[in-house]
Order: sequence, then structure tokens, then C-alpha cells
Amino acid sequence: MNRLDHRDPLVFDTHELGRRPGSMRKVARTLEAPEGLGIADVIGVPEKSEITLELRLESVVEGVLVTGSAETHVEGECSRCLDPVEDDLEVDFQELYYYPESDERHRARTTGTDDLDEESEEETYRLEGDFFDLQPVLRDAVVLALPLQPVCREDCLGLCSECGASLNDDPDHHHDAADPRWAALQGLSAAPGDEGDEDKNSGTREGLAENQEK
Repeated sequence: MNRLDHRDPLVFDTHELGRRPGSMRKVARTLEAPEGLGIADVIGVPEKSEITLELRLESVVEGVLVTGSAETHVEGECSRCLDPVEDDLEVDFQELYYYPESDERHRARTTGTDDLDEESEEETYRLEGDFFDLQPVLRDAVVLALPLQPVCREDCLGLCSECGASLNDDPDHHHDAADPRWAALQGLSAAPGDEGDEDKNSGTREGLAENQEK
């Protein structure tokens, strides 16, 4: 039973391509971006924004080789000053979707250890009937093309570490800071108890003066 929904715009039908090696078919499609196409809370393709796909489907011995490109718009936040970041993005990708029986033979050749089996399972894409899902391949291509630390411009100065003011708006922004070498001496002139000691000394001097007068 086919588990893929053929109504999903990122699911493609290869029935017309056939299984004769060398057969080729081109597909163009414009669709709305799915949720989560990017790096969470950093930068990515806004949900339901437009994506233009150009695909070439080629029938090979083991399955269907999909080669394509995607054009879209990305939005995010500058990692230095937190201002909005926008850019146009174009990515290329290529992936082999195995026929179910070819996938079984492929995995049989890679058996030997549990680690190899798990790795093979993760990296293998397969057709379900005549359909394949492009979303995981497209997602990987977009994420790999996005910067992990996007910036609004290469020379962005970021924010003041003390008050958070934008240094792009005021490059000369600064805070006057006391020399830390003098910090230890600041409290000596008014250390706790100094006033009391002065009162005691004053009282002693006054007592001596009274005794001398007598």
C-alpha cells in the first residue's frame, strides 16, 4: 500500500518515466514551503513562501536519479546585532531513489555490522510504488547551504556588551570604565569605622586639653 500522499506538492510520480534505463523526464513546479525548512530560530525559508523547483528524473538500473535545483527566499536574524536578515537562495541537489527490490539488494551488500546497517538505512531513499518524496532531500540541501551564524553585513559591529546598543548606529559608542588597578584603593579613604575612630581620637585630644588647663 502506498504511504505517500500524491497530493503533497513535494511528492512526485515517476510512472510516466518508466523503468527503462536511460529514460529522462523534466519537471518544473512552484509550491509553498513546508514548515521547518531551515535552521530553527536562526535562518530559514518562511513557511508557505514560494519555492521554484527544476527537476530532471532519470531512470537507471537501480532506481530513479533525481537531479535538481530550488530557488527560494530566506529570512533570519543577524547573529551579531539581531537585525532582520533576508536573502535569495538557490541550491542544487542530486539523489538516487531506489526501486524497492534494488534497495533490498543494496542493503544486502552493505550488511556486516549493525552500525553499517543503520547508516545504510538512514542514507538510502526509496520509491514507494511509483512515487518519491523530495522533502528530506530538499531540506538537507537548504540547511547545508544556510549560514550557521548569519550576518546583516560582513562588517557588522554587533551590540554593546554592556548596554546592548547597536554599534552600527554609533561606532564611537563606549563606556568610561575606572582603571581596575585603582579599584582596591577607592574604599581606603572611607573605610567602615573610620568616622568612629576619628571621633575617638578627637575626644582623646579634647580630654588632654582639659587636663592641661586644670
